[in-house]
Amino acid sequence: MERNDALGFIETYSLVSVLEAADAMCKAADVELVGYENVASGLVSVVVRGDVGAVKTAVAAGVKQAGKVGPVYSSNVIARPHEDVEKIVARYVINW
Repeated sequence: MERNDALGFIETYSLVSVLEAADAMCKAADVELVGYENVASGLVSVVVRGDVGAVKTAVAAGVKQAGKVGPVYSSNVIARPHEDVEKIVARYVINW
């Protein structure tokens, strides 16, 4: 898998719903969980990467599952993002 094939994002209004989204995304497709971020005002986003098809499948599954727990604010898939986007994504990386 090329590191920058695609990035997928889901933004919700709670940590609980973003955790539900992350779990569904990782179970639905071969994607890597990049990390999450508490954005502001209760918004929380989660980021995955993988090939374009896998990321699209993961984001669709994540939106569906997160929507069962709480409202989803937004979602997006960026296919073949510019390498400079990695500078932003790097700050989301989870260090377990």
